[in-house]
Amino acid sequence: MRRILLSIILLFGLAACAAESKWASTEEVTRATYVHNGPPMISLFTVVGRNNGQGGHAALMINGSQRILFDPAGTWYHPQIPERNDVHFGISEPAVEFYIDYHARITWDVYRHDIIVSPAVAEKAIRLVQEYGAVPKAMCTQAVTAVLRQLPGFESIGSTLFPVAAMKDFKALPGVTERFYQDDDPNDNDYILAPHV
Repeated sequence: MRRILLSIILLFGLAACAAESKWASTEEVTRATYVHNGPPMISLFTVVGRNNGQGGHAALMINGSQRILFDPAGTWYHPQIPERNDVHFGISEPAVEFYIDYHARITWDVYRHDIIVSPAVAEKAIRLVQEYGAVPKAMCTQAVTAVLRQLPGFESIGSTLFPVAAMKDFKALPGVTERFYQDDDPNDNDYILAPHV
């Protein structure tokens, strides 16, 4: 009986570790490339449960030679925003608003923390997320912190699976600014994606 139970646990564990790989064509990525005129910046998005304060998701937006979104193991998408292994290209202001609106709802709030970085740090972050690969479910914050810890000035970020812990480390960095988003949309937010499919 114990062997059967361990086999079942192993099967569920392997299923949870599977990462969904997506790879948009070079043409799609080139066509979607968006250059934002703001300073080089790294932004941490953290989705936090309104009732329990526990983290549900973490993602990074990087503004450098282009603005991209690293949404590891995320469910957000748009047909005009190409994706390569959890990296979304063409992150314009409407795309950012759409991303936030998708996550903020009656049960979840969204925090955005921004920090201005050097152009070299922004480019290194872009390279690291593009090299990271598809992220398994429930490993979003581990992926985010693994990337951040490789950047100069972010060495104090702890390696963690918990979005709120990562947010606390990030917001403790000097110069970080915070934005908070709350919405009363219903918890079933599939209708937000539906018009864009």
